[in-house]
Amino acid sequence: MTFFFLSFIVSLAATLLVIRSADRHAHLSADHELDGPQKFHARPVPRIGGLGLAIALVAGALMAQLTQSPLAGSLWLLLASALPAFSAGLIEDLTKNVSPAKRLCATAVSAALAAWWLDAVIRRTDIPGVDLLVHIPLGAVALTMLVVAGVANATNIIDGFNGLASMCVMFMLLALAYVGLQVGDRLVVTSALMTAGAVLGFFLWNFPAGLIFLGDGGAYLLGFLVADLGVLLIARNPGVSPLFPLLLCAYPIFETVFTIYRRKLKGTSASHPDGIHLHSLVHRRLIRPLLGEPPEDSLRARNSMTSPYLWLLCSLSVIPAMVWWRSSAVLALCIGLFMVAYTAVYWSIVRFKVPHWLVARH
Repeated sequence: MTFFFLSFIVSLAATLLVIRSADRHAHLSADHELDGPQKFHARPVPRIGGLGLAIALVAGALMAQLTQSPLAGSLWLLLASALPAFSAGLIEDLTKNVSPAKRLCATAVSAALAAWWLDAVIRRTDIPGVDLLVHIPLGAVALTMLVVAGVANATNIIDGFNGLASMCVMFMLLALAYVGLQVGDRLVVTSALMTAGAVLGFFLWNFPAGLIFLGDGGAYLLGFLVADLGVLLIARNPGVSPLFPLLLCAYPIFETVFTIYRRKLKGTSASHPDGIHLHSLVHRRLIRPLLGEPPEDSLRARNSMTSPYLWLLCSLSVIPAMVWWRSSAVLALCIGLFMVAYTAVYWSIVRFKVPHWLVARH
């Protein structure tokens, strides 16, 4: 837990420093676009929260180095692997000029580096047909790159409201730490707890006030770490089902898959932003305007009130994953049930058939 508390304190302080110095870098770092289809904030906000996360993670690796921990080398390699994904996202936060395709490619490079340096490669899936692919070394590395890049991008997609992505990632990291503890994998436990501490330090400034955003740098960094720690866990521990990470990340993954399907049905580009993600619909149709409040206060409160609905949805995959992490059969059933539940919730909201007690009113 030492790594957790250290990264938490460093992240809390580093993120505060970024917030307090916003006047100096707001022309580069702030999100000034307030009227886009996925914009739900009332004033420009720094979107480089990933910087505080990165500083906290480096502090954790430094502590491991200074205490001569046997994990120090692996922690440095993990963070070095994450650098392309984080850098591409951070450059996008500052320049608004890095396309999704380039960010995906950078994250795939991160996955390739982790495969090379840490042997973080998917070699079993318990999915008929796919296991034939991963038995070929090149196929295993290619699938790993695709999966890791996809999860990182999916994490960025659900980063739509204060505390939404960061709390969901926290759930996933703690679940990874729990299962890693069950199988005695110190690298996964330490890395997951260190990252969770950094996320908590950021979260306290992001939720509910929205003083800083995760940004693409933070979202891709966290998405990469969650995905790669999941790959490491199943690669190093045969007793863990390869479907465990899939169910663990079911919410962001299925949100992404469903979004691509939905946009294809409409005949629009899969990368074209819109305002009908599940979290956007929850915000518009379940969170009523706060009457009598100033517009900015009302918008901020509605923003923060949206996230707990999605935290609950995320927990519906994380908890079963933690309970049945050994059993591929049960995990596969839970994945199917989650997909059905997600689709049912989405169409209920679209058709205005949500129970009245789920609608938040002021």
